[in-house]
Amino acid sequence: MADYDFIKMQKKLAKYLDEDRYAHTLGVMYTCASLAMVHGYDLKDAQAAGLLHDSAKCIPNKKKLKMCEEHKIPVTEFEKTHPFLLHAKLGAYVAEVKYGIKDKEILSSITYHTTGRPDMSLLEKIVYIADYIEPARNKAPNLTKVRKLAFEDLDECMYEILKDTLSYLEENPKDVDSATKEAFEFYSDLHNTRFGDKTQA
Repeated sequence: MADYDFIKMQKKLAKYLDEDRYAHTLGVMYTCASLAMVHGYDLKDAQAAGLLHDSAKCIPNKKKLKMCEEHKIPVTEFEKTHPFLLHAKLGAYVAEVKYGIKDKEILSSITYHTTGRPDMSLLEKIVYIADYIEPARNKAPNLTKVRKLAFEDLDECMYEILKDTLSYLEENPKDVDSATKEAFEFYSDLHNTRFGDKTQA
């Protein structure tokens, strides 16, 4: 188990994030810890992932693209036109290089916290869900239901979040990343298999 100096990490991070983003980040860190307690994941690793998930969020979009090019981080055609999404994979790079995170699961959970992906690991689900439900979040639909589900059934919670996310994004279909669609298909199939619900939401 890694030993993290959270106070030092938080002080450093506070220099790179605006006030609202930093407050959100602390909310995600504590929500990750809460979900880790319930679902049996290492608390410190979950906190580290939550703390660093948005470490690249406040980098300007043009600079995000430039940094990805400089550090050989692959960028999809979709990401070129939606560079704000790059904060996830760039965040994994920043976590590793600037904060010394070597744990592959933590880095992966940062990489996929925005789009999701099919068959996510336990920590990937924890970070993705914590980002969505942390206490300061208040705009998403069905938050009360989703927050309760998060502490009962992570897979079903992923299904509900992805369903709501896609219905929101489908107002602008060009803004939907294929990874999010694939993640929804996976968790929708899982939902239907488990609950025998043949109606496609």
